[in-house]
Amino acid sequence: MLRRLFCLLLTASLLGGCSIFGSKDNAEPPAELKDFKARVRLHELWSHSTGEGTDEQRLKLLPAVDGNRVYVADRNGAISAYELDSGKLAWRNKTKLAISAGAGVGDGLVLAGSSEGRLVALDAETGKQRWITDVPSEVLAVPRVYDDIVIVQTVDGTISALKAQDGEHLWLYDRSVPVLTLRGTSSPLVQGGVVIAGFANGKLVALDVSSGREVWSAAVAVPRGRTELQRIVDLDADAVIAGGVLYAGSYQGRLVAVSLQDGRILWNRDMSTYAGLSVDSSQVLVSDANSEVWAIDRRTGRSLWKQAELRQRNLTGPASIDDYVAVGDFEGYLHLLSRSDGSIVGRTRVDSEGIQATPLTVVGDRLLVLGAGGTLALYQLEAS
Repeated sequence: MLRRLFCLLLTASLLGGCSIFGSKDNAEPPAELKDFKARVRLHELWSHSTGEGTDEQRLKLLPAVDGNRVYVADRNGAISAYELDSGKLAWRNKTKLAISAGAGVGDGLVLAGSSEGRLVALDAETGKQRWITDVPSEVLAVPRVYDDIVIVQTVDGTISALKAQDGEHLWLYDRSVPVLTLRGTSSPLVQGGVVIAGFANGKLVALDVSSGREVWSAAVAVPRGRTELQRIVDLDADAVIAGGVLYAGSYQGRLVAVSLQDGRILWNRDMSTYAGLSVDSSQVLVSDANSEVWAIDRRTGRSLWKQAELRQRNLTGPASIDDYVAVGDFEGYLHLLSRSDGSIVGRTRVDSEGIQATPLTVVGDRLLVLGAGGTLALYQLEAS
């Protein structure tokens, strides 16, 4: 319990712009927003309040799109489905769980995990509960579904596989957790029969989805330093797979490109990130730990541009949309950057309580955004 409390405090200090080891006044303040010439307008198609949002905690509550529906969860247990085109509420299930991660969708299920170590599965069409089961500890990663198997990662370093039909446990993979970690967990990926998971010790592991057998492992970062604080190398940013290559980054570590086939590191560069990354046709886009946005060449790892005007604004991971890059910040502003040079070309405010979830690109030029206060909004990009 003491370790968990310290992790909470550490996360608040690292991600909130102040230090638990010194005066708040010594911390670098968030950059003030500057005037700019808008070249793109974010036209709101619809917006709804989905509930209480994250309840002022840093949780992996993300919108998920499947077909023409958007699924979203809030901290107080409400899981909701909306029609993507109209924003009309299709159903809502008040589960009464302290939801800490979700929504995950697939195989006709909507999944969410809780702080009490419970995983709930709802029917995607009706919202009725299919099953609920216990998992080893708190869930801070979005559950995944693949070929009738549910994969869930918990904060104790455990990966669990369950039957999608009834939640029966199939296998469990366990990794030790360092003494001190950030409060968070990257969400596992499943592709080609392999589960890819990142851990707080800086390691990536590939597991056979049917058996849990380890296929390969790769070190994204190696802990360095004399103190436990200096040695934090969590893989909290969700990795991305593109063209047979896995792109991943760690806190106080590296950004790497890894061969999906055998775990071989193709290139690496020093970088610290916990918010997230995305990939387009030629670039890896990263929000680093200082809230500077980078564009990195996918083939070589070389820097293409850096946007530093949003420094220390607790940016979300970046989302690539058309010719632009979208990021949200702690004051609830959604920023659009040019994908060619990183210049700011558009901005709107979504939720006064901030944006923690990486924006989600849907159908080309539309952007789905979930605010920390529970505001869910769909925007379309238009020339200004």
